[in-house]
Amino acid sequence: MAKHEIAPDLRRFILTSIASVPHIEALMLARASAPERWTVEGAARRLYIQPVTVRSVMADLCRSGMLLRDEAQDAWYYQRQATQLCDLVERLADLYASHLVEVTGLIHLKLDRKAQQFANAFNRRKD
Repeated sequence: MAKHEIAPDLRRFILTSIASVPHIEALMLARASAPERWTVEGAARRLYIQPVTVRSVMADLCRSGMLLRDEAQDAWYYQRQATQLCDLVERLADLYASHLVEVTGLIHLKLDRKAQQFANAFNRRKD
């Protein structure tokens, strides 16, 4: 099977706006269940990650404008709007559903590069 080419704008979006696989999983969960609100505990059970990680991921997604926070319920949710960001999220959802390996591979590649840059910086300090 040929490798799927990710559209340049989606590739850029993934590289600049999706920090990790838990981030995309949380975003896709909230998007698929909109307008349902997700608490830390509920999302942690559904995503199989620790509550402290969920809180951090959801906060990141809120800061980037991809999720909204319901302070009264201490919960997060996705709201479809006619914006460029929502259009990218919708296209990302389609791509992720059909090309999960390619999308997660791109996320991991980014994380591997960051780890290598960190290691290189540390090694330079030792010299």
